[in-house]
Amino acid sequence: MGGRVRQEGAITQWNDERGFGFITPASGGSRVFVHVSELPRGVRPVMGTAVSFVPGRDDRQRLRATNVQVVGSVERRGNSVGRGGPAATGVSLIFLALLGVLAAARVLPVLVVGATVLMSLFTFALYRADKSAAIKGARRTPESTLHVAALLGGWPGALIAQRVYRHKTRKQPFQTVFWITVLTDCAALIWMAAGQPLPF
Repeated sequence: MGGRVRQEGAITQWNDERGFGFITPASGGSRVFVHVSELPRGVRPVMGTAVSFVPGRDDRQRLRATNVQVVGSVERRGNSVGRGGPAATGVSLIFLALLGVLAAARVLPVLVVGATVLMSLFTFALYRADKSAAIKGARRTPESTLHVAALLGGWPGALIAQRVYRHKTRKQPFQTVFWITVLTDCAALIWMAAGQPLPF
């Protein structure tokens, strides 16, 4: 591979959630597959990012870019991760604070607040692990597991994790189902606060 000539091109397709995309060579020809592991540490490319690379082959002899270097505009992890995080954190903290007030007023059991905090931390960890697995190509966390964790009170942690790790934020129907779990959880809490028995 050391004898191969470095080429230049631009990333014309990128799936940030799964950590791979395709480079269109400047000299023309077929697109070249590129995995995030071949990029400099911390780099999160976007459409149009200019790069140089060494062409190689994977185990199935498919064209693959190796030793990729960025030569144009790019998003780095420090700039991209966390976009929307402060707002999501604020919403989640306000919600948890409201639960705390209701618990202090004995409108809701203190156990509910504690369980919500623990589930939020657990759900945040699930999203973090799933994002890491997506980048590494490892086994993923089922979406149904993420939704159940959110439904059981972990949605504040899920909301923060989605923004911090830019994970599942645009995927449909995932987002639709996620917000249904949020509304369902909030409805259950309102039912409890109103002193009504849950229907299950």
